[in-house]
Amino acid sequence: MNDAHPRWQYADGQEPYPQDPQQQDPYGQQQPDYSNGQQGYGYDPYEQQQQGYPQQPPYYPEPEPQQYQGYIPQQPQYGDYPQPQQPPQQYQQPQYEQPQPQYEEPAPAPAAPQDRDYRTEQFAFVDEDAEESEEVIDWLKFTESRVERRDERKRRGRKRVVALVVVLAMVAVGGVGYLWKTGRIPGLGDTATATTTATGAQKRDVIVLHLRPVDSDETSTALLVSNSTTDRGTTVLLPNSLAISTDDGDTTTLGKSVVDEGATPTREGLDNLLGTKIAGTWRLDTPYLELLVDSLGDILVDTDATVKSKDTTLVKPGKQQELNGKAAVAYATYRASGEAQDKQLARFGQVVQALLKKFPSSASLGVKTIQTLNAIPDPSLKEKELGASLSALAEQAKTGAYATESLPVQTDGTLSAKATQSVVKDVLGGTITNSSTDGVLRISVRNASGDKANTTQAQAAVVNAGYTYVAAGTGTAQAASQVIYTDAARKADAQEVAKTLGLAAGVVKKGTGASNADITVVLGKDYKG
Repeated sequence: MNDAHPRWQYADGQEPYPQDPQQQDPYGQQQPDYSNGQQGYGYDPYEQQQQGYPQQPPYYPEPEPQQYQGYIPQQPQYGDYPQPQQPPQQYQQPQYEQPQPQYEEPAPAPAAPQDRDYRTEQFAFVDEDAEESEEVIDWLKFTESRVERRDERKRRGRKRVVALVVVLAMVAVGGVGYLWKTGRIPGLGDTATATTTATGAQKRDVIVLHLRPVDSDETSTALLVSNSTTDRGTTVLLPNSLAISTDDGDTTTLGKSVVDEGATPTREGLDNLLGTKIAGTWRLDTPYLELLVDSLGDILVDTDATVKSKDTTLVKPGKQQELNGKAAVAYATYRASGEAQDKQLARFGQVVQALLKKFPSSASLGVKTIQTLNAIPDPSLKEKELGASLSALAEQAKTGAYATESLPVQTDGTLSAKATQSVVKDVLGGTITNSSTDGVLRISVRNASGDKANTTQAQAAVVNAGYTYVAAGTGTAQAASQVIYTDAARKADAQEVAKTLGLAAGVVKKGTGASNADITVVLGKDYKG
């Protein structure tokens, strides 16, 4: 029987092909090789399906993860096309809880292994790499910004150091130059020049203060001196017995001049006597002093007396006693029976210095404080000028650069040599900064002739000649008169003064005279008047 399919094969129970390809062993058993086409029969009814095997490997269902984790089977080889080993990741996907569905016709395989259709979930690490890359970029940016900020801080620090070094160098050079110019460097400069600069070339702000009780003519006067060159302040207490000259050439005391002559003539008389320039007058009546102390919040004073008002004790002696406005007025004007005025003047000075310690250091606040008093200011010193001057003094008092001194006066009201040297010259500047070759000369006259009448005659002669008369009191009698000039430029003026007084030219000489005058005259017994 010529049959393409011999029946004897069926009789033996053998089928040419397996009925269920799924039951074939997919792991390790060799599959029949259909690529050579040798079947032993002339006709193969499944020829078309078998012809596709060399190009498309059979599809095998993926095993369940729990059954085949960690085991990688060997793929069968078909013909001349070796099958690449499957990547282990496809058998280790934990997210596959059920096997993949079977397809009757498998999808066509790609031409090359690198062109195979991989599933995106198998490469989740690609997204993780992108996120990590962004994090790395952000970290690099952050690190770069930190480095830039650190470098910027270093640059700024170097600039600050350089600026500080430059400033310190300039300060050092300026300080050395100042010390050299003023002659304060040992071994350099001239001592006399340095002394003159320290005493004469200083800038001072001087105002005169009059404290006047409303029910008495007993005034208290002081000079408030602010030296901006040395940054020190001083209260100079002036006794009422101080002799000063009037406009008509007469002599009067300071106390009488304040009451009788007024503020302006008194200020001018002090200018002529002391050889300084007083900026203005501050008249402070006792009610305004009380109001000022109360507005500043009381003051602290080391008191030395018990002051009562009727049956009430206002002030007790002791250290750092707190005084209100009323107590401050009582203590500043208190003078015990038989007590010299110097004691009362010293208490007045204590109150002034304690008041300055409480006064505002700010010029604007100082002006407002003065304006709140509603006092009538002296035309020579406006409220703004007074407030600014007191603020400067207040700053010096608060820093401890402040002192209170008394001007020594002899029994006749004239200034002693000690007074002119220590106070007039050192504190007030004396005549050194105020004298000029083309100004009105100040002539100091001291009577050492033994005749008191010669004082009046010499005063009249000096005033009539157009000079400013400065009373110097009396001294020990001496035979010859003297006309002394300190500055060589004053020699001709001294000779003219000698002629005015009727003295010989031989009495004129250069020497040390009164600090508050341009020319000093000492009348001897040879003066005839």
